[in-house]
Amino acid sequence: MKITATEEYGIRILIRIASTNSSAGLSIPQLSEAEGLTEPHVAKICRTLRLNGIINSTPGNKGGYVLNKPAEEIVINDAMKALGGKLFDPQFCDAHTGLGKLCTNSVDCSTRSLWKMIQYTVDNLLNKLTLADLLVREKEVELKIDQILRRNELFSVDPS
Repeated sequence: MKITATEEYGIRILIRIASTNSSAGLSIPQLSEAEGLTEPHVAKICRTLRLNGIINSTPGNKGGYVLNKPAEEIVINDAMKALGGKLFDPQFCDAHTGLGKLCTNSVDCSTRSLWKMIQYTVDNLLNKLTLADLLVREKEVELKIDQILRRNELFSVDPS
C-alpha cells in the first residue's frame, strides 16, 4: 500500500488553495509554480477535486480555484478517496484469486481481516482530520495525530 503521487500532490494543492488570501483563488499556473508540477498535472488534479465537490473554479481571466466549503469542513479522508480511492477495497480479493475463479481463501481469510483492519484504522484517523488541521506546521499536525491516537479514538467503533 502506498500513497500515490496524485494523493500527495492533491492534498498539497488543497493546502495551497486553503492558505491563499485571494478571493479569486489560485490559478493552475500559480499552483504549478508553487508545487513544482507541470500545468497539465495540476489541471488533472484540480479537475478531480472539482468533480468531487471539494474545490470550485472561479471564472474569468484572473480566476482560479477556491475551496467549495471552509477548510474546517473538508475531511481529509474525503479528499484522499476522491484523489485515489481506498487503500483496501473489498473487491481487491476478487482481483487476486490466483489460478481459480475464486480465491482459495475466500471463506476464511486472515489476510483479508488484516487489510480490512488497516483500512478501518486509516479511515478513522483520516475522518478525524480536516484540511484546517493541515494548515499549521508539521509538528502541530504530529501533535494532533498523537492526541487522536492517545485518546484511542480510532477504535471507538466496531470495524465489521
